[in-house]
Amino acid sequence: MEKSTLITGGARSGKSALAERLTLSATGRGVYIATAQAFDDEMKSRIAAHQDRRGPEWQNVSEPLDLCGALTNTDGGDPRLVDCLTLWLTNLMLGDHDWRAAGAELTKTLRHQTAPVVFVTNEVGCGIVPENKLARQFRDAAGWLNQTVAEACDHVYLCAAGYPIRVKPNDNPF
Repeated sequence: MEKSTLITGGARSGKSALAERLTLSATGRGVYIATAQAFDDEMKSRIAAHQDRRGPEWQNVSEPLDLCGALTNTDGGDPRLVDCLTLWLTNLMLGDHDWRAAGAELTKTLRHQTAPVVFVTNEVGCGIVPENKLARQFRDAAGWLNQTVAEACDHVYLCAAGYPIRVKPNDNPF
């Protein structure tokens, strides 16, 4: 398993399942760093479904904001899965945190990790232009964050209909 991987794709594209398989492939154990926050019953159900799918081979860490701290605190052991960068960005933006500085700090932290990290993120730039300012700002921020993390990662995959498409490294000479 490579040191760092980013898996992107649309909603329900199979990103998380692929990331879980990849993370466990190295040692059969993994650390699941969850960025979601359960503010309502529907989100609580989503989180429970994700947890039910995973077994005892996972150590769960919930960290909606201090992703760099979570990565640093869990480094040196089993591979980590961060699910997901898009929710982390949402938490930062809605909390009026400096998301650009946090993204830059994340790539800096990633360079110093010794245990593998797999990131899951949503590809949000393939649809129509959102009608409101906050949605446009979020789409643009997610695009910037995804590009920044992809540049720092060894591997990038786009997941579509449950199938991964390798994006990086790209063997295309053009």
